[in-house]
Amino acid sequence: MAAASEVPDHGVVLLDFWPSMFGIRARIALAEKGVEYEYRSENLANKSPALLRLNPVHKKIPVLVHDGRPVCESLIIVQYIDETWAGPGRPAFLPSDPYARARARFWADFVDKKIFDIGSRLWKTKGETQQQAKQEFVEAMKLLEGELGDKPYFGGENFGYMDIALVAFSCWFHTYETHADFSMEAEWPKLMAWVKRCQERESVSKSLPDPVKVLGFVGVLKKKYGIE
Repeated sequence: MAAASEVPDHGVVLLDFWPSMFGIRARIALAEKGVEYEYRSENLANKSPALLRLNPVHKKIPVLVHDGRPVCESLIIVQYIDETWAGPGRPAFLPSDPYARARARFWADFVDKKIFDIGSRLWKTKGETQQQAKQEFVEAMKLLEGELGDKPYFGGENFGYMDIALVAFSCWFHTYETHADFSMEAEWPKLMAWVKRCQERESVSKSLPDPVKVLGFVGVLKKKYGIE
């Protein structure tokens, strides 16, 4: 992995950090489209000049740089990848029907606004605060399982936008379970079957880090910030 210095004016570069579910989305999307790119790992405790220049508003990863031009925010990146690398032999992430497209965007937005925040509270807190987060997580996952229903993927028969948005979180599920003491397999069997189905895709399996490694990373974070 190259150090995140200045980026070239041509080609595709992804500024990322290995456990980031948001960066994982970009990795899956690029793999699904068969796009070759340079991966640059960022040190979020000491952000590179390139990251600060390319994403001056949020100063966050991931940043997709295509021919020297940056695209920021993971769901926007996934849509950009879908539209830029379209055509025969390349899967479309978003459906052609406007309503189905709007529905996929709604649920992806739900994941960003609910699952990330609640999931963070599952490992950052204890006691009553954690129990509240756990209840919120249960309710949110029930809604997601209801939306999935008996379909193979959220959009139907084809792996797509909403699948990419949510499956990127699956490597964090072990951390959520461990810290909040519950079993996702027992609680949401259809959703976990969907996770396994997604992980059968090479684009997903190669993009997701080991859940045990993620758990270890979170343990280091908790010690660093005194959350024990």
